[in-house]
Amino acid sequence: FGTHALLIVTLTLIPATAAAQSENDATREDVYPPLWDRAPESLLDFLVKDNKIVINPWNYEERLGVYKNMLNSSAKYFTAFGSQNFGNILWGLPLQHGWQFRTGRLADPSSVTSCGYEDGDLLCISVRSWWSCMNYYLAVIPFLGAVEAGLFGQLQYEIEILAPEERRADFCYSVADCRSRNPKLMDEWKAYFEYLLSTEHKPGSPATFKMDDALHLMWRAHVSSIAYALPKFQDSLKYVSDPEANFGEDWANAVDFIAATHFSTDLQTTNEFQAFLPQRMLTEGDVLPSISDFSPQQNRVLLSMRALHKANQLTGGLLLKLWQKAMSTEAGRKLGRKLIEDLASS
Repeated sequence: FGTHALLIVTLTLIPATAAAQSENDATREDVYPPLWDRAPESLLDFLVKDNKIVINPWNYEERLGVYKNMLNSSAKYFTAFGSQNFGNILWGLPLQHGWQFRTGRLADPSSVTSCGYEDGDLLCISVRSWWSCMNYYLAVIPFLGAVEAGLFGQLQYEIEILAPEERRADFCYSVADCRSRNPKLMDEWKAYFEYLLSTEHKPGSPATFKMDDALHLMWRAHVSSIAYALPKFQDSLKYVSDPEANFGEDWANAVDFIAATHFSTDLQTTNEFQAFLPQRMLTEGDVLPSISDFSPQQNRVLLSMRALHKANQLTGGLLLKLWQKAMSTEAGRKLGRKLIEDLASS
């Protein structure tokens, strides 16, 4: 059955295998998320007030700073995988967030406020944006899991996350708060960072870090974050066009398939993979596979993601289960990764 799933997914994705080839060189500035150099480097670069480090995740630079701190503090575990921390598998998260910012997906889609718009508050992240709310669970929760795991050592201050103006009950704001509301999510992100900490090389003992184990734990937590947030923010899709809403859900579905392969989300691989994602929000007039300002590859990839989502829905989720079974061995995952990598190469 696993082989059948592999075949079905392959046939679904074949039209997309000539996808956009990224020409990003890992030393070019644009391989980083927008404004990366302006994001807080350390936890003490955030506002410190009343013995608390106060972080506003509804500001793009500050949410980016959350990622930057996780990347900086986990860099030592990835030194064997390239210079400048490029091999760190957490890069997928800030790069995805940067793409959301660059393409206007974090702005207020209801246009009631100027949040996220160039003629308003460009760095504002709107709580009405489906993308920004989904991303909260892939930014703040991993970060607080890292805090709880001890990635940043013993902190002299508590961490306080600022609430948005609306939907306050849909988020959590501290380690204790998130643990009481989302114990499973916190456990899974904490487990990833605890794994990193457990592999720290000590003199006289062999290094124990295994990339496949790290990817397994990271993707397990990633998928759980999306699964938890998806029903919670379903109603936010009403603010965007049908094609954009479909794309968002297609993307969330595709992540489940990608995760099962233990796909590496290092800097270069993520950049190559993101090259085929839409450079703007989809509008009512956009019909796949003939969106005129998208490349043929982008059109095909989006169409393939749509087909994969529909196929998974038609089978009641069985396609994903079979795919996960096919990906349960390293040989299977290698085939799966090859299929995905073909998406990002012409």
